[in-house]
Amino acid sequence: MRLAERRGMTTVYEPAEDSRLLAETALERIEDERVLEVGIGSGVVASRIASETDAEVVGCDINPEACVSANAAGIDVIRSNLTDPFAADSFDVVVFNPPYLPTPPEEEWDDPLEYALSGGEDGRRVIRPFLADVGRVLRPNGHVYLLVSTLTDIEAVVELAESAGLRAEEITGESFPFERLVVLDITFENT
Repeated sequence: MRLAERRGMTTVYEPAEDSRLLAETALERIEDERVLEVGIGSGVVASRIASETDAEVVGCDINPEACVSANAAGIDVIRSNLTDPFAADSFDVVVFNPPYLPTPPEEEWDDPLEYALSGGEDGRRVIRPFLADVGRVLRPNGHVYLLVSTLTDIEAVVELAESAGLRAEEITGESFPFERLVVLDITFENT
């Protein structure tokens, strides 16, 4: 029996405040573009974008159960590690609600839900490789909408973007009892 099942939890990330904030922010900015949702989870963000805009939306997730869930929600999805399988200059917009909770190694879980929650010791374990590669799949005037938390150190995430030749600025945020969630708009430095 999986650890998630013993905890009484699903193995696919359930939409929460962060999903809502990312979806609403993206919906204000996306029109008829080609969109990739990385870490699609249940598919709620991608489904909203697909149903409320004229965008062509695809998704990816490392968790095979998340891929099944998102596909059942009507989104074309591929099982992958971040943006690895996608061709250069494929997307106008990439949206991502990464696992950002700082998690000490002794508290890591050995099940698929870990991929959706644990951001490693500093909360940026998945954000680092994502920012290092997302520019490759982004079209020249494209945008990345990345949700991050104050728990992850937003300034450190901005610095990671800059070191990858990208510019990041906060476009929206919302405070909660133990953190502030923000969506960063990430573009190429020269746009």
